[in-house]
Formats: sequence, C-alpha cells, structure tokens
Amino acid sequence: MRYKWIITGLIKTIGISSALAQGQITENKSPFSFETSYIGDIVSNFRGGIKTGTTYLGLANIKAGFDTETADFWKGGQFFINFGNTHGGEPSASFVGDFQGVSNIEAGDLTFLYEFWYKQSFGKFDISLGLQDLNANYATSENGALFTNSSFGIHSSIADNILSPIFPLTALGVSAQWNISDSYLLESAIFDGTPDDFEKNPYNTEWTLSKNQGFLAVTEFQLKKSLLKGKTGSYKFGAYYHQHCDSIDAEQRNRGIYFVVDQQISEGISIFSQVGFSPKSLNHHNHYYSLGIHFLKLFYCRPNDQVGLAVAYAGIDGNSIGSETAIELTYKFYINKNIYIKPDIQYIINPAGTETKLDNALVGFLRFGINFNNLN
Repeated sequence: MRYKWIITGLIKTIGISSALAQGQITENKSPFSFETSYIGDIVSNFRGGIKTGTTYLGLANIKAGFDTETADFWKGGQFFINFGNTHGGEPSASFVGDFQGVSNIEAGDLTFLYEFWYKQSFGKFDISLGLQDLNANYATSENGALFTNSSFGIHSSIADNILSPIFPLTALGVSAQWNISDSYLLESAIFDGTPDDFEKNPYNTEWTLSKNQGFLAVTEFQLKKSLLKGKTGSYKFGAYYHQHCDSIDAEQRNRGIYFVVDQQISEGISIFSQVGFSPKSLNHHNHYYSLGIHFLKLFYCRPNDQVGLAVAYAGIDGNSIGSETAIELTYKFYINKNIYIKPDIQYIINPAGTETKLDNALVGFLRFGINFNNLN
C-alpha cells in the first residue's frame, strides 16, 4: 500500500493532473503535498526618502511535503522543502531609505533553498531538525501577517541586532515544542549563530558549523487562551541569546526579549501589538513597539476581505539620524480562494536606513498574490 502512495505523489509532483492520479488510486489521501505561490509588488515612492520613483519586485516559492503517517510508514513524521526566488527592484535600498523595510519580500536577485527540515511528533512534543526560518514559529503575530512592512513580521530589534535565520537567509537549527495543554505552549530552539551568507553560499545549499560561528538560542512561552471571555487571543513572551565570533575572532554576545499580543475585540475586529527590548550598551536599536488593528467582514458583501491599520516604531539611539516610525494602511481583496490583490500605503517618518537625514516618505503599493495547493 505504501508504495502505491509514493507513485501517486510522484505523479502529482511532476505535473500530471490530479484527476489522472486519483483515477489510479482513490482509496485515501496522498502523503505528498505540493504548493506553488507568487507575490508581486509594484512600489512607488511618491515623496521624500532617497528619491521618488517606481519599481517592481517579486517572490516565487515552490514547496513540497511528505507525511510519513499518511504513507503508512511511521506516525508523526513530516518532511518539508521550500525553494525561493526573489527578483526585481529594492524599494527601501533604492528609493525610500528606511530602516525597517517597506516590503517584506525585498531581497535582490536570489534563487535559494529556503527551508528543508524534518519534524517528528511524540504526543505533546514536536521536534524539528534542519534548515528553518526563526520567524515561522517565533515572534509571530497572526494579525500582523496581513501587513507588508517587514517589522510587522519579525521585530526589527531582532532582525537588525543579531544574525537572525530569517527570510531570505535561513540557517540550520533544532526546535522543540511542548504543547502543555490547549492553553499553554513552550518552545525552544538553537540555530547556527552565523548563517552562511549568499556571497559564500549563493543558493543556501552548503552549510558549515564551527565554534566561531557560535549559536542563537531562543525560548518562547505562549498563552493561547484569551483573557477576554468569549473571544480568541494569544500572548507570547520570548527571550534570545546570541553568541559568535566576528571577522577578527573577537567574541560577540547579544540578547533581548520580546512580547507579542493578538486579541480579538469583536467578531470582525482584532488588535495586535509587538514589543522588543535589547541592551542599550550593545545595540543602537534597543527598543521597538508596534500597534495595529485588523478588520474582517468589514463589508457585508465581501466577508473574506481584510483591512488593517498599524504603526511600528523603531527606537534608535546613539546616531545622528534618530528613530523611525512606519504607518501602514492596507486592504486585502480576494478575487477567489487562490488570488488576491492588496493596495497598501505607508508613511515613513524619519527614514533611518542611511547615514543621511531624509525627508518623510510616502510609499504606495499594489501587491498581488497567487497560490495553488496540491495542483488544484
């Protein structure tokens, strides 16, 4: 039986129609999963920043998974692989000059292995090993995921202060989750402290581990039960410690803490907040705050559309530029279950990504996304 499922999954993966595959074997679900997606951004800087102008950038992903239990091999096992390609312009680097990153897919022209891991479940415990993205499980906000500015995905105080294994450059790591109950979760991970950069490892397929590269350790505790009766909510507290040697073999140490809150207020309204702190003696960017509101079912005739307004503040001390604030208003409009468009506007107060004092920037987006699962 298990060999039939392997043949079926391979047929789907190489592109033969799902109808043909189902015609050969229709007893159970295939253990193979397959997903392709594309995100495109048309970005215009209307005023301020480095200069005005328009650019286009895109992100393509191909993902495949294999479930060992569905394949009748062994229980609780999952393999996953994710290839990425980024291309096009760089709006923050070329036009806006901001510190936090107006587009969360900006990375230049790269083709790379993004994720490649195996996860094993043992009752209430999950252990993952391989090439992983820190932000897939840690420091995430469910409501913040709607937004396009990078800070609403991973706090800028983490992304800027340490060599984080996040998009687009991930790293080898081991992560463990303990699902204590329906209300509590504890997870910890250890990553390679110095992800191998794209200059030395252009496709992220060759990795080295050494004493000088050090490690990144992170722990997060989650309360998954809302403090407001009858609503949904989650509250996360995390801490991290980073140690490695720099180019002159001097040992570097850093650390920080963060908080993430997602809270439903009513059936169609939720709020979120992110907070990050790191020692001022070690980091110029030593505090970060965000606050946002997320609307569902705002329009009766379009119940799946999403609208959001959020503010992110990157507190920067010890330089001549000062701190940066990003304000974002966005609307995600679903054409169908596989395709959406998302007009987005951001106002960047005191863009702080260069060594030059810049005027406030007004940035407009038109993002579109296409996603297909299991060739359907």
